[in-house]
Amino acid sequence: MNKIVLKSGRERSIINRHPWIFSGAVKQMPQADNGEIVQVVTNNDEHLGYGFFSPNSQITCRLFSFANVDEQIDFNFWRDKINNAYRLRKSVIDFENTNIFRLICAEGDFFPGLIVDVYNEVAVVQILIKGVERISSHIFKAINELGYHYIYLKTKQNTQLLEGVLGGNNWIDARPEHQVMATEHGVNFAVDVEHGQKTGFFIDQRENRKLVGQFSKGKKVLNTFCYSGGFSLYALEGGASLVHSVDSSKDAIQLCEQNVGIINRKDAHKSYVEDCFDFLKTCDDNYDIIILDPPAFAKTARAVDNAARGYKNLNLLGIKKVAPGGMIFTFSCSQHIDKDLFRKIVFSAAADAQRNVRIIKQLSQPEDHPINIYHPEGEYLKGLMLQVD
Repeated sequence: MNKIVLKSGRERSIINRHPWIFSGAVKQMPQADNGEIVQVVTNNDEHLGYGFFSPNSQITCRLFSFANVDEQIDFNFWRDKINNAYRLRKSVIDFENTNIFRLICAEGDFFPGLIVDVYNEVAVVQILIKGVERISSHIFKAINELGYHYIYLKTKQNTQLLEGVLGGNNWIDARPEHQVMATEHGVNFAVDVEHGQKTGFFIDQRENRKLVGQFSKGKKVLNTFCYSGGFSLYALEGGASLVHSVDSSKDAIQLCEQNVGIINRKDAHKSYVEDCFDFLKTCDDNYDIIILDPPAFAKTARAVDNAARGYKNLNLLGIKKVAPGGMIFTFSCSQHIDKDLFRKIVFSAAADAQRNVRIIKQLSQPEDHPINIYHPEGEYLKGLMLQVD
């Protein structure tokens, strides 16, 4: 097997099981193709792990195993990883009331470069690196064995460009004849896996949506960046007197309206195709609950300063508009904005608004988005439940 040799003194993070090797730490590159499995060794030829080689990426190798044995890296190896992840989901999710969940969460399940989301009978696979594409037939077979016979492959354009992944967006073998319908905590949703954002839904907000629903009875709720209406449906199911859903995408609002129709609460709901910043500047200031769940403002480390300004402006508008005694659920899914920085940003917005603001609860991603303790970058979703006087 080809080897990556690290520079002397650069092996500490790998000994501590961080799964990424950056190009600057490499002394000797392997004679290997993009995506090939390679062994990682120290400058003294001591074994460190096995990973997927990415010669054109800053992250030269993503490790999936640290075992110091000559492993049989075959179908059974990958199936075991997927089955272990599935057992974890069975232990933390009530499958009787929820069939929307993340089955594989990349480094969080010791499977870098792979995301698998499940919507009822459909599994949506996102391949993020060439190495995972090279073993995709094993992945599809293992998912089929779990009982998911409909698999949709979804590949981001930047993954194709940056990582050399060839797979597009298509069904693997069979496709369902009906629209994908799925359930989360007993709330029913239509999911657009082919054209929707991410894999079709924002699964990582499941427990936070449930929390919003618990506080919504009799309340007027504003859901910004609503996409398909996840928070809106929970608020309506929780007994909200009125819910306004706002998104700049007409397609998102159409899907939101469809989902509101499924639970038969159109009488208490109104949606707006509008820029959320503009809406907040001109809307009434009598919302009891405001949800601020924007897309990632910082997709790279270089974008952090601009993103911080965006998050501050958004939270400033929300804090100014919420009714006295109201609540704000505010989030950032930008990996490069850590939870300490996000809290400082919200503090700055609160100070400018000159209102009393209290943190009621700190929010994060749910149990099916586990965080590899050696890979803190996996803790990407952070949020705050605020009370504003």
